[in-house]
Amino acid sequence: MTDDAPSLFASDPAPPAGITDSDAPLAARMRPRDLDEFVGQRHLVGADAGLRAAISAAKTPSMILWGPPGSGKTTLARLIAAAAGARFAALSAVGSGVAELRRAIADARRIRSAGGPRTILFIDEIHRFNKAQQDAVLPHVERGDVTLIGATTENPSFEVNNALLSRARVYVLEPLSPSDVETIVDRALRDPVRGLATRVELDPDARDALVALAGGDARIALNTLELAADIAAGRDAQAPRIARTDVEEAMQRRALRYDRAGDEHYDVISAFIKSIRGSDPDAAVYWLARLLEAGEDPMFVARRIVIAAAEDVGLADPRALSVAVAAHQAAHAVGMPEAMLPLAEATLYLARAPKSNSGMRAYVAARSAIETTGTLPVPLHLRNAVTGLMRELGYGSGYRYAHDHPGAKVEQQHLPDALAGSRFYEPGENDEKL
Repeated sequence: MTDDAPSLFASDPAPPAGITDSDAPLAARMRPRDLDEFVGQRHLVGADAGLRAAISAAKTPSMILWGPPGSGKTTLARLIAAAAGARFAALSAVGSGVAELRRAIADARRIRSAGGPRTILFIDEIHRFNKAQQDAVLPHVERGDVTLIGATTENPSFEVNNALLSRARVYVLEPLSPSDVETIVDRALRDPVRGLATRVELDPDARDALVALAGGDARIALNTLELAADIAAGRDAQAPRIARTDVEEAMQRRALRYDRAGDEHYDVISAFIKSIRGSDPDAAVYWLARLLEAGEDPMFVARRIVIAAAEDVGLADPRALSVAVAAHQAAHAVGMPEAMLPLAEATLYLARAPKSNSGMRAYVAARSAIETTGTLPVPLHLRNAVTGLMRELGYGSGYRYAHDHPGAKVEQQHLPDALAGSRFYEPGENDEKL
């Protein structure tokens, strides 16, 4: 590419500070114009946060922003570039490959060598790049050709190469709190330029439904608000008033009373676990549906299923843990709404399975003994004698190798001397006989 050739990644030293085009979606128009307008993630961009200080000093490192949809990853990346006076080049890993990466980096080097601004290369959904594509970024990050900001909804420990992770800071973004979503909704209602063009009122119960159904996702909240406003205006153009039913219609699902951070969250998950423990498959699958249909994180539910398999089914049916882990992995792989299928299957399996908490009781008893007696020494005959000195001190002396005995069972002391003869595991009446 020559210097005069048009670039697909034109220099953008100051990313657009909000979009005022009335045809643009409300979520795009209301994008924060600076860090003071940015809502949420106070642990990252609050007044005393380290990242905020780095941004203010224009010394931002390459980083991975890990967080759920609608938590502000793209917006934060744009604000970082604007604060640094850097050029912002954006790619999406969904539709881009190595060729696009190389072109973006070539543009960055050419503009920098001509005295232009440094480039922040933003890669959305970076977890979708394969190893070769991620490796293609690595040398340019090392040389400083670009400052990388990757955005992902997946755990970067599993989805981003270790070599790239070692050269980038990982910042975790949390789902927006209900009060954060309320702030964003109120701003969209009040802003005379970027907000809703028609003066519209929002009923209190409609606000509650909107915040609850948004699930901490600002984009969902604003898109739903805009559509609900259109529905209300179609009913009364002179004085549109958004009702709860307008929000429900815009969201295209019934608004369930559920607060992911409040009492309802704990009450419903408690009912779910206790229905499994009580061997009531009908109630268990009902509470599962309540959780998922209300927008609960399916991976939170999957983790609780794994815990129930180990805690409540336990040794009565050791296969239950395999079923639960498989459901967890399947839910992670397919996502919602299909994740409901493996989660429902595991829920019903656990509810129908025999129950035993002997594993948990054994561990609690062992932990109690440790708290009482402290760190007792390991008996000499159980220690490995890996040096001559250890053998002279009696390490391994008298140890009886189990496989040399009938049934691979041997009578010898395996507990510390002070606990010899103690019983921690008491078989439950449903425990499988092994």
